[in-house]
Amino acid sequence: MNSSVKIPEVSFLKFLKHAQNILKNPLPFHAKNFENLGNIFRLNIGFGKSVLFCRNAGLLQHALQKNQKNYTKSYIQTKDLAKYVGKGLLTSEGKHWQKQRKLIQPAFHKSQLNLLLETIHKTIELELQNITIDKPSDIFPVFNDLAFQTVVKSIFNIEISLEDVNALQHTTEATQQNLVQELRQPFLVWWFNLSGKTQKFLDLTQQSRTILKRLVNNRKQSHKRHDDLLDMLLDARYDDGSSMNEDQLVDEILILFAAGHETTSNALTFCVELLARNQNAQQKIADEIEKVKKESNDLMYLLKNCTYTKQVIEETMRLYPPAYFIDRVNIEEDEFEGMILPKGSNLLFSVYEIHRHKDFWTNPNEFVPERFSKENAIKHTNHYYPFGAGPRMCIGNNFAMYEMIMAITSLVEKYSIVDKKAPIQINPLITLKPFEAVLEFKRRIK
Repeated sequence: MNSSVKIPEVSFLKFLKHAQNILKNPLPFHAKNFENLGNIFRLNIGFGKSVLFCRNAGLLQHALQKNQKNYTKSYIQTKDLAKYVGKGLLTSEGKHWQKQRKLIQPAFHKSQLNLLLETIHKTIELELQNITIDKPSDIFPVFNDLAFQTVVKSIFNIEISLEDVNALQHTTEATQQNLVQELRQPFLVWWFNLSGKTQKFLDLTQQSRTILKRLVNNRKQSHKRHDDLLDMLLDARYDDGSSMNEDQLVDEILILFAAGHETTSNALTFCVELLARNQNAQQKIADEIEKVKKESNDLMYLLKNCTYTKQVIEETMRLYPPAYFIDRVNIEEDEFEGMILPKGSNLLFSVYEIHRHKDFWTNPNEFVPERFSKENAIKHTNHYYPFGAGPRMCIGNNFAMYEMIMAITSLVEKYSIVDKKAPIQINPLITLKPFEAVLEFKRRIK
């Protein structure tokens, strides 16, 4: 193939010069490069390696959907993340991924999730009692615990101690922090390995695996059913009639912990941060809840009819997408809009930049939930990727939306979020996390 389109490059020296700032927050560095170089640029990261950073929504759609068979996940997930959470759906590829996706998909059908709604709702109601009233406090720890407890109770229902929950939550969060350092300082990976730092976190992960194996064996020996995700995973059968072995089951559970709570807790925190700064939207949610609950107290009815609340959550994930980067590697050479992508190119798509691109969104930095009304949402299909797209779209997207709608409606029904004007702060790690989300809540007067 011949092409006259050259992809601009950022040198390793420039990368090294900004290394400390990138470690803290890489988004300004990338934003400046996008502004100066266009929608795609090559970042040289040393040792002959480079990454293509991209905010071209058409190329993302090409990689995730139109030519998805030629693209695989990068070593960031299949190797770096996998060493901590195993070869589950998020980190596996090829035939193994296809086999696991086909096996697990039924557990996340809406009909199956209906069985979990009451458990999710009770967990949310209990965790929201930890909100501090009439005094400013950081809301993120409340939502972090809420989201983790929701995942735990959805998998294990009531068969897990507080000690085990705390150990699993600590491992999930500590290994993420370590992985961020490894990824943003690739030139120091040799030191992490030599010093034993990496091994320390691998040992921590092994402790979590031991806890999960004990919990799984306890369930099997109890011969009791709870209609939770663990029951569904234990019931799942491959085409030959066999079930998952113990190690594979633990891998999938670790993935649910890692992916299932982190993204949700981030999105919920950003959502209430936005509601604090948009009092009209907060009132519209309160009015919607009152109207819907007069019609029915059924949880599924609430989920289907709190449409404005859903729009607020969708707009939150546009402005602050928890999965703010999507990585892919092309298996064979590819061409897109005149650009040659050599075999094995590492592409890192900035969902954060795509979601705020002026070519796709009117007033892209403003909070406008109505963008996602029924009549408007169709306009944004090709440049809105909070859960990815294509065959690898997040398997838990319905679970996450159900949980977030229930959490926001339960919170706004009980509390008013006091007006706040200061800018929202972010902490980009493996996911896009909030930073110092200090808010004040008051009991809602009806």
